[in-house]
Amino acid sequence: MDVGVRLQSIRKLKGLSQRELAKRAGVTNSTISMIEKNSVSPSISSLKKVLAGIPMSLVEFFSLEVEQDNHTQVVYKASELIDLSSGAVSMKLVGKAHPSRAIAFLDETYPPGSDTGDEMLTHEGEESGVLVDGRLELTVGSEIYILESGDSYYFESSKPHRFRNPFDAPARLISATTPANF
Repeated sequence: MDVGVRLQSIRKLKGLSQRELAKRAGVTNSTISMIEKNSVSPSISSLKKVLAGIPMSLVEFFSLEVEQDNHTQVVYKASELIDLSSGAVSMKLVGKAHPSRAIAFLDETYPPGSDTGDEMLTHEGEESGVLVDGRLELTVGSEIYILESGDSYYFESSKPHRFRNPFDAPARLISATTPANF
């Protein structure tokens, strides 16, 4: 996929100038221009920041399947889930083609010794999930929780948080976040 051409097409479709998108996204006008000309290849985090100015999720941006009729996909086969994996952690997104998706619904697997990173995560919205298999350490603020299979959680995503599996067996988590920021 040509990221630059796609960004330019979507920006124009939304009726935004390069300057307006740059202002909304908190980047320079030249950044938008260089991405659209393919002079630079943006990182996922940079592209996510630019897309927040539209607003549009990464999934909407990268989704190649565009429904031509008004039929909305209801069932997603395992092979159709978008792989958002980061490092050892496997993350698969449900509902990639749903228009105006308000929830990021994920099937996550944390192998032993894996985590979401050294830095705590913070973003707008809320998160909830159920641990289906294994054990998982959840840190929210200064509190550390050990989730056992069947345990669940719900918290505001603006609180610093991270997930970690310091145990000997893989952990499988089914989670949801709002807004749909993936």
